[in-house]
Amino acid sequence: MVTSKPKQKKSFDYPKLISYILVFLSIFLFIWYVATRRTSDFKLYLITDTYGQLILEGFLNTIWISIVALLGSMIIGFIFYLFSITKDKYIGSYLRAFTTVFTEIIYGTPLLVMVVISAFVIGPAFNIYSRNITGIIGLIIYISPYMKNVYQAAFSSVGNDQYMAMDLFGFTAFQRYRYIIIPQVIRILMPPLMNNFSLIIKGSALLYVLSFNELYYSIVIAQSKTFAFVEGYLLMWSLYLLITIPLSQLTKLIERKWSL
Repeated sequence: MVTSKPKQKKSFDYPKLISYILVFLSIFLFIWYVATRRTSDFKLYLITDTYGQLILEGFLNTIWISIVALLGSMIIGFIFYLFSITKDKYIGSYLRAFTTVFTEIIYGTPLLVMVVISAFVIGPAFNIYSRNITGIIGLIIYISPYMKNVYQAAFSSVGNDQYMAMDLFGFTAFQRYRYIIIPQVIRILMPPLMNNFSLIIKGSALLYVLSFNELYYSIVIAQSKTFAFVEGYLLMWSLYLLITIPLSQLTKLIERKWSL
């Protein structure tokens, strides 16, 4: 009779916890030192009491425009991916070349330049004058080639031997995607997708140049009225980290869970 070994209880890693506490304490002390060197009277309430609602709106706007830009770039990026793999004998060569050239153009263009071109050149050419809409379009255009690469890496993870095995077992198209392709693609897709989402959130601060009421813009407005510059920048930094750090941890959790 085979008896299973009792599971050993994993001991808590106290040295690791202490190390993290010391790191966060060091960072806090450094920030506190810099802040007190820049201002003798730290008055965060000057911003939060009077302009708290404006900053909250900017914070929420940053989240929703980032979600819209992510969804838009996922759609456009998938279209570019289809262009890059098309075998059509008539326009396939053109679509593949178009995708390659467009990708290289975006890689060589700073995000700020893309946002400005979208707002003042591309948008007006199509009678779109809303800075909010054109700013989001600029984010979508910029991120789309990166999303195309994510799809390319995800779908290339399904090897030819797997397709041969699916043919051997007589899988239908539905069975191929339901049981083999989609689960494997999603496992590869999610971590870089979350990284791109974090990139969009940080890049959305550049919509400030269009007077778009996102987080950066709302705090700059509050700073200009209260002259609480140090407090405003630290608050801005903290609010961005409030979004991006949980995203980073979620990405690591997904990688650990789906790499098993």
